[in-house]
Amino acid sequence: MPDNGRVAVVTGGVRGIGAAICHELSKAGLRVVATGLEADVAEQFAERTGLPAHVWNVADPEACRSGLDRVAEEIGPVEILVNNAGTNRDQMFHEMSHEEWSKVLEVDLGSMFNMTRPVIGGMRERGFGRIVNISSVNAQKGQMGQTNYCAAKAGVLGFTRALALESAAKGITVNAVAPGYVDTRMVQAMPDEVLEKMVAQVPVGRLAEPAEIARCVGFLVSDAAGFITGATISANGGLYMA
Repeated sequence: MPDNGRVAVVTGGVRGIGAAICHELSKAGLRVVATGLEADVAEQFAERTGLPAHVWNVADPEACRSGLDRVAEEIGPVEILVNNAGTNRDQMFHEMSHEEWSKVLEVDLGSMFNMTRPVIGGMRERGFGRIVNISSVNAQKGQMGQTNYCAAKAGVLGFTRALALESAAKGITVNAVAPGYVDTRMVQAMPDEVLEKMVAQVPVGRLAEPAEIARCVGFLVSDAAGFITGATISANGGLYMA
């Protein structure tokens, strides 16, 4: 991993995959800050882990800027950013409302700008940065009822590649992880018959553990991955291969 003491911010870091990422990066000696949307969940995370958890809406550009400024003042400049926060509003497109469309785009894609723009300048000045964006297998293969989500998460991949090209000469790597179906609270809330059908599609025959996705992120922010940029790690158990 990078030298101990570097500051890493993980959006949506107070539960699920994000919490696993925070654990993985903290274990490696980074100073990890999680963000979340719900104050009670963030408080519980902080009490459980001992890691700072800030509350702001990643769809709000001013909230992101002021929140990141506060992190820099209290802990240090952000050198590692994991854009993990996301939401979904699943609906067949012919019945989808504009609110269902725009909410997902604002959070899942808009947050890429809102969180990355305030820190990219400092990374360029210091000559170092690691940015990892969490996409989805459904951005790669498509999914019924998720035109909004698939469009946003596919946009994350385009954002990743373009920013990687712009940033490589400045010592900044920008990569993505596209998880498959992961054993999270949201997935476990699905009806048993739906969950069984999901697992049946996965060649390895099971859901991913959040820690398995976190280890991908841990590698991408490490010095060992310094020659990898603009890449997407597809951690999906063989569900989609390209």
